[in-house]
Amino acid sequence: MREILIISGKGGTGKTSITAAFAHLSRNSILCDLDVDAPDLHLLLQPDPSPATPFVGGFKAAILEEKCSACGQCREMCQFEALDSDEGKFRVNPLRCEGCGVCVAFCPEKAITFESQPCGEWHISHTRFGPLVHAQLYPGEENSGKLVALLRKEAKNLAESKGADLVISDGPPGIGCPVISSISGQDLAVIVTEPTPSGLHDLIRAVELCNHFSLPVAVIINKQDLHEQMARDVRMFCHEKNLSVAGELPFDRRFVNAMVQGQALTEYMESETTRALKAAWERVVSIAESTKTNKVRRNREQIINSSTL
Repeated sequence: MREILIISGKGGTGKTSITAAFAHLSRNSILCDLDVDAPDLHLLLQPDPSPATPFVGGFKAAILEEKCSACGQCREMCQFEALDSDEGKFRVNPLRCEGCGVCVAFCPEKAITFESQPCGEWHISHTRFGPLVHAQLYPGEENSGKLVALLRKEAKNLAESKGADLVISDGPPGIGCPVISSISGQDLAVIVTEPTPSGLHDLIRAVELCNHFSLPVAVIINKQDLHEQMARDVRMFCHEKNLSVAGELPFDRRFVNAMVQGQALTEYMESETTRALKAAWERVVSIAESTKTNKVRRNREQIINSSTL
């Protein structure tokens, strides 16, 4: 089984639209939306309604008024200014509380509870392209990295139970905690970029992050005809870093038309862009197969070397 992650250094590059097209072109795969802060793959895949499973990823403090002596120790210790007082009564501001537990540990009266809190919900749904594992954090909640790790585990377990050959994940944009959680253990990262200064800048950052975790990278240049010089700069960067350019896609308003219809572009209509998407997908699968083979070979060599020491 292979795991392919589609990411972008910035939002708006067309990452999710390309992921939906790849989902349409793939066979015997499990789909996963790891952008838990702002998921939108479901808008194109239109999954059937499925039961929601609560995600518990953090803790919130609360003061028991009957036990509180109003000593103020909790407010002095809190680094997030999450303790308010009104007429000698203390209470926790839930919007400021980071769930660190310092107030609980230092309260002399043991008057502060520390209970787990639901931060979001996740689903395993059926779509016309196959099972989709997806989630949504509640507004303002954190622990997105923990939820991403949970979704990846569920997607991998589902793939193994169904005998799926592939897990295709729509990753979060940027290079923060949820992206780092998405990257670990993947076979290939496909970075979608665009020929703009910010597109190249964020491509460089995403490649550096993948290199840090020794994750092979392929690049897709979307809207490559918007600025020829910037497109050349992106190609030159990929050449210098020995990165495979899996495909180049033209600017195409039919992406929007397909999105309005709730479809992937490859199922909406045949065009130059859909042919380029099909060629890019074949290239991505080929790269993923070779990287998986190389990973297995390296692991085998490490086992042999360690056994001979």
